[in-house]
Amino acid sequence: MAADHPDAVSRMALLDIAPTLAMYEQTTEAFARAYWHWFFLIQPAPLPERLIEADPGGYLNFVMRRRPGRDPFDPRAFAEYRRCLALPGSAHGTCEDYRAAAGIDLEHDRAERDAGRKIALPLMVLWGADGIIARCFDPLTEWRRVAADVRGAAVPCGHYIPEEAPDALLAELIPFLTAAGPEAGQHH
Repeated sequence: MAADHPDAVSRMALLDIAPTLAMYEQTTEAFARAYWHWFFLIQPAPLPERLIEADPGGYLNFVMRRRPGRDPFDPRAFAEYRRCLALPGSAHGTCEDYRAAAGIDLEHDRAERDAGRKIALPLMVLWGADGIIARCFDPLTEWRRVAADVRGAAVPCGHYIPEEAPDALLAELIPFLTAAGPEAGQHH
């Protein structure tokens, strides 16, 4: 959105992710084992859809609750995830999003990189200090390759920052999102 429609976005916050192109181009065994679902979801239809639709709750438990540490999800929130994934077409939509990320989105990202274009708006990147992104990537370095105005920090948690460290997340996001100008909201 920031690259394709910069007038529609004034500032952007990203949680526990490096640029998708960097993640695919720099895939390691550790990343592939932790993010196996990326590679599963991009398989041709209808295989992943059929497997997910056979047991949406089981799929979500396996993907979202197998990470080290305590389960960060309120049971009501997790029940809503399960309900939504069980809706007709939801598994297909999920797979198509990941297929696009591994297909046309990578082509667009390479074209942007090759043309030397960068996202210009202020970008806040936060990642879990105990997560796979922190172990496999240098998020600030990777985002600075694709964006001109990047700040951020590791947050003391794993992948699910809003659920695991809501106070730390808000302490970073509120000043950044309410800042008046592009130079405001610098991380200290």
